Amino acid sequence: MARTETATSTSKIWEWTKAIVFAVGLALIIRFFIFEPYLVEGSSMDPTLKDGDRLFVNKTLKYIGEIEKGDIVIIDGKDAKIRYVKRVIGLPGDKVSAENGEVYVNGKKIAEPYLADNAEEAEQNGMLLTSDFEEIEVPQDNYFVMGDNRLNSMDSRNGLGLIEAKRILGKSEFIFFPFDHFSKTE
Repeated sequence: MARTETATSTSKIWEWTKAIVFAVGLALIIRFFIFEPYLVEGSSMDPTLKDGDRLFVNKTLKYIGEIEKGDIVIIDGKDAKIRYVKRVIGLPGDKVSAENGEVYVNGKKIAEPYLADNAEEAEQNGMLLTSDFEEIEVPQDNYFVMGDNRLNSMDSRNGLGLIEAKRILGKSEFIFFPFDHFSKTE
């Protein structure tokens, strides 16, 4: 009997070990290739994203899918420790400009309903939400990005420059923490 019990317990340990290794492997694959959590630091995306929000970022853009105007993306800041979160305004080949506080892509004013609160605040302070800038043509494999908090954002207008496609790490899908701010990011 002792021999059978030992074989059975060894078999159970082996089964548990395989299950744990499989679960850890699956978690690592998901974490590195599909979804990654991201912590928002700073106010450049207020009011859409708040400092301290935690996002799930879809990393499959690198493999399948496309980046579209309006997507909120995570950008590699060239320094291994810095990442940025911004909204895509211009795609490769687009011409982006701002005049009288309005953003134009290919000569057409774009609708930005997510800026309503910030636009009201800028107006109350006697300022333009988006400062004017000359037309910029977005080259192939690059994107023009801006923060939603236009008065307080380093972006393609003023420091980050155009963003190479390879620097885009993924697209924000939803806020998962804090729970009272849980929502799909748009």
